[in-house]
Amino acid sequence: MNKLATRTATALLLAAALAGCVNTTSSGEVGVKRKQFVLLSSQEVDQQSALAYSQELAKAKQAGALNADPATSRRVRAISDRLIRQVGAFRLDAMKWQWEVNVASVDELNAYCMAGGKIMVYTGLINKLKATDDELATVIGHEIAHALREHSREGMSEEYAKQAGLNIVGQLAGLSQTSMQLAALATDVALSKPHSRVMETEADTIGLELMARAGYNPQASVSLWQKMMKAGGGSGPGFLSTHPSGDARIGELQRLIPKVMPLYQSAKRA
Repeated sequence: MNKLATRTATALLLAAALAGCVNTTSSGEVGVKRKQFVLLSSQEVDQQSALAYSQELAKAKQAGALNADPATSRRVRAISDRLIRQVGAFRLDAMKWQWEVNVASVDELNAYCMAGGKIMVYTGLINKLKATDDELATVIGHEIAHALREHSREGMSEEYAKQAGLNIVGQLAGLSQTSMQLAALATDVALSKPHSRVMETEADTIGLELMARAGYNPQASVSLWQKMMKAGGGSGPGFLSTHPSGDARIGELQRLIPKVMPLYQSAKRA
């Protein structure tokens, strides 16, 4: 790779980064303030997410797995609704999102909230962990936080920028396809993985405040992740992972819980 190619690609990506640095949420009591790199619009990402969500709903419905247990669906929606009523603490526009909450009978420890407020909870998460309402609020609050911080938009923007930069460098430097693939892998490890860990920590942090404001005990975040660690056979290494290690995650939550306990106590008195 010659110096001209490197300088050109770096300059273009830097210009894009400076133009696209925003903070998508208010900081809340927990103080989330990181500037985020975004190139794509919220509208683009929300539209694609809504389409993807509808496809997932169709698959689950076809398999007979969509909201198959009415009692479980009511429970998940009741918890989600309480959390959604608190999203204005981080962004007022989210109060007007077209929120959707569904449950899929899938034997996995998983849940997600796509951009624009499209929530899905898998029954494996509930059944395998024997999750309490407070523990479910931990997970759902975490996933809602991803949507509030527009982590999908941020991740897609980073991938868009990486591919654009690699294409520019490849064209100018005449790299082979194999070299381009290696460059993409190196960029992924250097850029995407650290950002993903930051996003996970932000989602834990914002989710903790959401659950406290909704009247769910933030101490349950610790018991939830302890159960997750046990179900996963212990805590994996935090380095070169898209998630913080279990021990690191629990330590950070324990540090933040005193900040949000007054919100929880106030919500319980209301």
